[in-house]
Amino acid sequence: MSSNPKFLLLLALPLTGCGFSPLYDTSGATTPVAQQLDTVQVQNIPERTGQILREALDAQLHAAGAPTTQLYTLSVAYGIASTGIGIQADTSTTRQRFTATASWTLAPIGSPATPLATGQATTEDALNTIDQQIFAQNLETDTVNQELATEIAQQIDTQLAAYFKSHSSP
Repeated sequence: MSSNPKFLLLLALPLTGCGFSPLYDTSGATTPVAQQLDTVQVQNIPERTGQILREALDAQLHAAGAPTTQLYTLSVAYGIASTGIGIQADTSTTRQRFTATASWTLAPIGSPATPLATGQATTEDALNTIDQQIFAQNLETDTVNQELATEIAQQIDTQLAAYFKSHSSP
């Protein structure tokens, strides 16, 4: 599939008659939704995996860099659970499944007790553990943690964009 903006515009043209409108402009122009996303300050998230998610959220929400004006605060509770699958006769596992879940709350800065929106995001990934050395397994686990954080950040970004689109003035 081509990522040419003109090609994507031609694909989206038939959808304009049914009320469909994209959250983002594919030409790279700044949209009102993108401007509102840029005003969201992401709170610190505990643990190393939380730091990775916070970096992914900052990259996703603030495409132009650090926000200049902060109007909203985003609080995220994030966790990753690991389950051994592919269990052998000697009870060793040959595959690990990772499930990441995040619950988030958007509130105006200065009024964190007054949430504007809440949501959840979840995703899964897995890695093989057959005959891996500890160092190699740690590197692969770090990669999985990064991929989980990126997917969760994309889901939260989409949910926030939908909120801002539905609550923006026409």
